[in-house]
Amino acid sequence: MKSVEIFTDGACSGNPGPGGWAAILKYGEHIKEICGGYRLTTNNRMEIMAVFRALSALKEPCHIMLYSDSKYVIDALSLGWAKKWRAAGWMRTKHEPALNPDLWELVLDEAERHKIEYVWVKGHAGHPENERCDTLAVESYQNGALEEDTGYKA
Repeated sequence: MKSVEIFTDGACSGNPGPGGWAAILKYGEHIKEICGGYRLTTNNRMEIMAVFRALSALKEPCHIMLYSDSKYVIDALSLGWAKKWRAAGWMRTKHEPALNPDLWELVLDEAERHKIEYVWVKGHAGHPENERCDTLAVESYQNGALEEDTGYKA
């Protein structure tokens, strides 16, 4: 199984507002940067989208070290929250729905193909790949070529 490092970040101008996501995939000496933006979305949706897009870019099952500055993403995946929400019909509690079930479903489906270790990194603290992802995510929503986030609900 190939070993891949993935670094992700999401950004939003306003929350909700225009937003972007970015990921860096590293395999040996190979580095791939991917990113995109949306007209109206949230920061958390962009954090999740970055993970989904990175995982779906992999052509075969891999051992992954996934780095994110989003505690929401890292905890939901490493502590099994997202799997519990899915098993409960996308409910966080008996009376509270889980947010972003459309994206969590995609991430969980992709994650099943891989062996993933999750690492939280402090954002805006000089981590080179996290800083680069932040720059790419911000540039993605500032460049004007934005998609509709069809899963975002106001």
